[in-house]
Amino acid sequence: MRALLPERRTRALPSPAAPGEVVAEAVGLRVSLGRRAVLDGVGVRVRAGEVLALVGPNGAGKSTLLGALAADIAPAAGEIRIGGRPAADWSPGELALRRSVLPQSAALAFPFPVGEVVRMGRAPWAGTEREDEDEAAVAAAMAATEVEEFAARPFSGLSGGERARVALARVLAQRTGLVLLDEPTAALDLRHQELVLRVCRERAAAGDAVVVVLHDLGLAAAHADRIGVLHGGRITAEGPPSEVLDAELLSLVYRQPVEVFPHPGTGVPLVVPKRTSE
Repeated sequence: MRALLPERRTRALPSPAAPGEVVAEAVGLRVSLGRRAVLDGVGVRVRAGEVLALVGPNGAGKSTLLGALAADIAPAAGEIRIGGRPAADWSPGELALRRSVLPQSAALAFPFPVGEVVRMGRAPWAGTEREDEDEAAVAAAMAATEVEEFAARPFSGLSGGERARVALARVLAQRTGLVLLDEPTAALDLRHQELVLRVCRERAAAGDAVVVVLHDLGLAAAHADRIGVLHGGRITAEGPPSEVLDAELLSLVYRQPVEVFPHPGTGVPLVVPKRTSE
């Protein structure tokens, strides 16, 4: 394989970003689907060593913003920058060395074994000096997501939650400095929701920049360094959970009265719907 791909070995490989360094950013971003502007004037910076959670109601543009940050969705206006360069300047192969993406759903046309699905995450590194990390990267990713026990099973035979964890393992095996996850906890039970967010924190602690779309405000509050609240095609608020998770703001954004109070043990904000007793 190395002999067949000599030109790929000459590609400049990404260097680790310094803590707090901007790894990706959107500037004046506008994305339209049909005649509707899903995002309009959005600006956000993604920094190394941080977990940024994107929250908001259905249709707010969370997945669209994640897709734009991945350079998978072309903006109608504004710019996406990855690694200090316009995203359009990177080739698909160069992007795959710098960012990994977990979509909302994972499907495969053929019954690949789970171990091979995870190994697909190493494809961008084929023919480079980091190809030697393949075995260790795959093993570590499968261990982190607790999927080793069904490594030989066909991906198509897994439950929805098991597929979600295998898809995450593929992303982790890719070992990029920018990790973009779209609703990674949606199909998971309580234990594995916490596992996934702990993995996000571990990747950030190791120096990666992690962006995760979440519906669960409790998970966002407990695990994110910063939260971006999307509403009406814009980021209405961005900052630490303690500042962003405001009852008045969230009640307006979600069109549902909520209460916010600190967890008695950790002080992390808890958000619950406001209910009246009858």
